[in-house]
Amino acid sequence: MAAADDSKPEYALVIHGGAGTITRDKLTPELEADIRATLNEALSTGQTILSSGGTALDAITATIQVLENSPHFNAGKGAVFTAEGKNELDSSIMDGSDLNAGAVSGVTNVKNPITLARAVMEKSVHVMLQGPGAEKFADENGIERADDAYFYTEYRWNQLQDAKAKQKGPILDHDGKKHSSVEDITNGDYKFGTVGAVARDKHGNLAAGTSTGGMTNKSHGRVGDAPIIGAGTYANNESCAVSATGHGEYFIRATVARNICALMEYAGLSLEDAANRVVKDQLVKMGGDGGIIAVDKDGNTVMPFNTPGMFRGRVTSVMDAEVAIYED
Repeated sequence: MAAADDSKPEYALVIHGGAGTITRDKLTPELEADIRATLNEALSTGQTILSSGGTALDAITATIQVLENSPHFNAGKGAVFTAEGKNELDSSIMDGSDLNAGAVSGVTNVKNPITLARAVMEKSVHVMLQGPGAEKFADENGIERADDAYFYTEYRWNQLQDAKAKQKGPILDHDGKKHSSVEDITNGDYKFGTVGAVARDKHGNLAAGTSTGGMTNKSHGRVGDAPIIGAGTYANNESCAVSATGHGEYFIRATVARNICALMEYAGLSLEDAANRVVKDQLVKMGGDGGIIAVDKDGNTVMPFNTPGMFRGRVTSVMDAEVAIYED
């Protein structure tokens, strides 16, 4: 849905905290209130930067850091555990003004992966670094680290134990078919929480960023769409900035983030039409669950998803901050 005010906003910021089977019966009133408060804090952080003339890059970096520092989202402190009981973090960021981008995958003990992705973009000649090499780069550039205990949450650890228990035998997916492992499930609690932000600043520049802990019980070496430019993150001042969340394998195959921008650039679609075509048509036909947030060069914003819920929020210079969780 587009911004309600017909006037062109000076700035706009949109965030997400993951999409999936997020229904009212799965969140206690207290947890829901905490999540909404964190979403509002993230929006306020980014809006303060944008309203004072700060850059879209600075706004999304600071905004995503707030979400990474919360145990409620599958990124940073709240990251899920791999099959080996580790926290492996992925992140990416892109500058729409010059198409510069940075990404990291499979890193451990990095407190805020979005800051490392940005360092890769600004301080290296590469787009993506992974694993130990990315961690060495983090140390060389003074990126804050955190020990294993920082990332441990009982909720995420119990999710891993539950996933491992279910993996021992065939389980039923939502389509009634038997699957041999949790990783075959395309709709479930195990992919909640990827975070992201997109922004347009007063200078007309766009930026997008995404951060995640991946999938609970994921196999060694698995990488999803979050750190892949064009799949989970994309920004171009000529069209839009996009951050995605969902079942990453499908988002990679559909190059979701870039596809939305391309539909605007080459097919002349509006942001809303382009986003809906990809999220509610193409992905649905493929069997891919999830959603995206996006802002275009005129400051219009959208937050479509094809799952029961998506943690999300937005604010612009002409619209008060709003956050939402469920479809309605």
